[in-house]
Amino acid sequence: MTQHQKPERILIIGFGPVAASLIEGLLPGLEAGLFSLDVISAEQHAAYNRVLLAEVASGATTAEHLAMIDPLRLLAAGVGLHLGVSVTRVDRSRRQVHLGSGQRLGYERLIFATGARPVVPTLNGLDFSPHAEANLPAGVMALRTLEDAMALNRVLTSGGRVLILGGGILGIEAALAMAEAGHRPVLVHHGHAPLGRSVDSDGGMLLARSLRAAGVEVISGVRATAVRRDADGFSALVTEDHGEITGDALLLSCGVRARTELAAGCGLKVGRGIKTNEHLVADTENRVFALGDCAEVAGAAPSGLLAPGWAQAGWLADFLLTHRAPAPNLATTALDPASTAPLVERTNVLMLKGQSLDLVVAGNVMASPWDVGAERVSVFADPQAGRYLKLVTDHDVLTGFLAIGLPRTGAEMVLAFERGTVLPEDRSALLRLDDPAAPDSLVAPSADDQLCRCSGATHGQVAHAVTDGCTTVAEIGVACRAGTGCGGCRETIEAMLRVSVPA
Repeated sequence: MTQHQKPERILIIGFGPVAASLIEGLLPGLEAGLFSLDVISAEQHAAYNRVLLAEVASGATTAEHLAMIDPLRLLAAGVGLHLGVSVTRVDRSRRQVHLGSGQRLGYERLIFATGARPVVPTLNGLDFSPHAEANLPAGVMALRTLEDAMALNRVLTSGGRVLILGGGILGIEAALAMAEAGHRPVLVHHGHAPLGRSVDSDGGMLLARSLRAAGVEVISGVRATAVRRDADGFSALVTEDHGEITGDALLLSCGVRARTELAAGCGLKVGRGIKTNEHLVADTENRVFALGDCAEVAGAAPSGLLAPGWAQAGWLADFLLTHRAPAPNLATTALDPASTAPLVERTNVLMLKGQSLDLVVAGNVMASPWDVGAERVSVFADPQAGRYLKLVTDHDVLTGFLAIGLPRTGAEMVLAFERGTVLPEDRSALLRLDDPAAPDSLVAPSADDQLCRCSGATHGQVAHAVTDGCTTVAEIGVACRAGTGCGGCRETIEAMLRVSVPA
């Protein structure tokens, strides 16, 4: 920054996990005086890990363990924190944000990290307005906030029966967390099997069986029509084909919808999210950005996963540290592609780990082994042992796979899928990876391969943290953020720590 340049004002709307990652990346610039930084959040809490809310609800952990950033440290660094405050309007012509408190904040760069709100299904008895925060009746909740988790915990600790409506990844993870804690959740969903949009029919049947074995009651093919309430609140889910399914609480897990109202109100383009280009830019002046669950980046719908949001946060922090805001009289309409590489989105891999359940799926696995075409489909199934593997390849390169009950094979297939590795002609050789006497990995991870899919931390970064003296998963998380998301990589990190301990 030259002597005559003032620190530019950066303003972030939203303070979830993605915003926290962005703030961490921007702190060096704040310390260097490149800019000032203000963060606005409608919640009273600083950013916390929403992925682990089900564990708070089930009693497996406490709210304190979900904290992702220290607000006192941010205040000491000069970050302006505006917690428990809503934004009522964005005035792009004056570059001001109006707060519900009556305060106005100016900006040179504005970043939308407003996330997403839960989808409320169209059931009689529920207010399902798509563009407003849900006003849910007593006993009906969506697991998106700490308050939701504490309300659900009160039901569970009193021995209540919880119905979970929705067969997606979040609903399944919540059900597994409850079952592991000894509760009796009921997963209710519309399709023939859970995860019906991601897994094929046979894989879905095995997933449902595995969930039941883990203590989750699964009711498939349900057409819900209404919620029934009594004097205490929710009492039953009314359906067309299964009668009334009784319970003490209903957890809605029917997907999420990007919060785009503020952006639309100030003239930004919105669709499935706030529309941005591949540089996360949402306007024509390169002043307004969007990322995470509220952003539709280069035409791609928000993934709803933590890993892509953290990747976007890391990219945007690097960009803002090295690119000044355009001068007021400079008609800048596009970033210089020669000086700024676009964001490269990670592949979306779904992982599900729970009590005696290990599932990983990527790409499209809906093809049949008997389909005529260029794709080759290989399937191995052993339902009694809880094992299933489906591989879809094009010219022997993996384009989709589903692995259930085969943790090592699944981990290897993630690497093969992301690298475009040619698989062996004898696909059955891959099954030997989960043999306890198996040889070394067929697709050994390199230092640059991702180990933690949430944070993007690589095998090399974790190995470096171990070499530097980290001895616990928590210390690894502080060093490189690995293991701080869904927890699916904890087993691998623990194995690396064990290897580092001298005999």
